[in-house]
Amino acid sequence: MGNVYSAQNIASYLIYELNEGHVFVNNMSIQNILASVESKWQENFGHSAFKEFVYVKEEGYTVKEVFETYEGYGASHIPLPATEYYLKYGTFQLVERTYAIPNFKLEEIRLVQQVLTQYRYKLLAKAS
Repeated sequence: MGNVYSAQNIASYLIYELNEGHVFVNNMSIQNILASVESKWQENFGHSAFKEFVYVKEEGYTVKEVFETYEGYGASHIPLPATEYYLKYGTFQLVERTYAIPNFKLEEIRLVQQVLTQYRYKLLAKAS
């Protein structure tokens, strides 16, 4: 049984992984990868990977919160995950930090890595 995560946190993981491998990633590619993760998650675990509501339209698949977060990049490369504001309990200081990477279980990380590998192959196929 897989866990349910915030799509923002999964998007952060995807952005870090793709940037680490020097692979182009933009808002639309994040949405496509999230769609693949969701599909495989449903297939393997029988439930959604995300807490957020997923919109499926004729134009494609969208996790609204993630799309809006990276909308400012347009078709450009996303170099770092977005930031969130965090207020630590007992303090009055608002801290800006990047979205955390999920603490995936082994089976979950394999699934996400499989999706990332498929994405890289698609990019290579388009380039050749």
